[in-house]
Amino acid sequence: MRVLLTGAAGFIGTHVRTRLTAAGHEVVAVDAMLAAAHGADAETPVDVQLIDVRDTAAVAEVLVGVDVVCHQAAMVGAGVDAADSPIYASHNDFGTAVLLAGMFATGCRRLVLASSMVVYGQGRYACPEHGAVDPLPRRRDDLDSGMFDHRCPIGGEGVRWELVTEHAPLRPRSLYAASKAAQEHYSLAWSEAVGGAVTALRYHNVYGPGMPRDTPYSGVAAIFRSSLESGCAPRVFEDGQQMRDFVHVDDIAAANLAAVEACDAGFDAFNVCSGRPVSILDVAAALCLARGDLSPVLTGQYRSGDVRHIVADPEKAARVLGFRAAVDPVEGLREFATAPLRGS
Repeated sequence: MRVLLTGAAGFIGTHVRTRLTAAGHEVVAVDAMLAAAHGADAETPVDVQLIDVRDTAAVAEVLVGVDVVCHQAAMVGAGVDAADSPIYASHNDFGTAVLLAGMFATGCRRLVLASSMVVYGQGRYACPEHGAVDPLPRRRDDLDSGMFDHRCPIGGEGVRWELVTEHAPLRPRSLYAASKAAQEHYSLAWSEAVGGAVTALRYHNVYGPGMPRDTPYSGVAAIFRSSLESGCAPRVFEDGQQMRDFVHVDDIAAANLAAVEACDAGFDAFNVCSGRPVSILDVAAALCLARGDLSPVLTGQYRSGDVRHIVADPEKAARVLGFRAAVDPVEGLREFATAPLRGS
């Protein structure tokens, strides 16, 4: 198939392109080369077209003859404050709307959308007394006293985290999360209006070789890596028991290939995760152990807006797409400890 890949020069896009090409697909690679993702001095790769998906004419031209669009391009990072709203809405929401309009005009009816687990907000919890609950935001006095877990909004009991399924409501807590939810909603409306097929892949914490440092893509694993390379121990917030799902970028690429090749219809969303949750402290410890130098430092510090736990159920992607992550986080993080990063 002929696949239009947006964000093709980025961390994830580069790996997706390699996997699609290896599977025999013809990839039309485009990227806007945003400084936030690539750095101010990055040059456009010779085999990538410099195209901003907000450019209606350029998008219409590059979509000719395309069978499926694999949309990875986005402004990333949580955003500093409300003043950043327009740039997220412009690149992510408006850009996706322009792309969908171009697909309608050129007859392309299949979209694979890079979404994110951030659309779920604070995750899923259950109280031993009251069952499934939606906890209130954590209280500052609890956080100050070292009580980092949520309480039941009914009786105040401690609650336990559970796997988030794709049926969970979308409750974004950052500008980036809001824009990702909006992308899904635009795509859903488009699919119903034109009879198109949309596969939304909700990535969890992506890591792996080629991950850039000192950009919004620099997740906690890359931040810990950078600390170790500068001779500093990784600083872990709260008590380090925040649970996350870390998924290797090779598995992200495999999920995209599975979605591109799926015989789908309508709109559907899938968690893309390892299915093997790990704590933030264990991530820091694994990187320290692999490098053989320092040990993590538990700071007890917190950021009031941080999500405590967010882990996902991988079964729907396995059942419907035939995708299951191949890289165990323990092995993947050991490799990542010394893997080359962009900007290294």
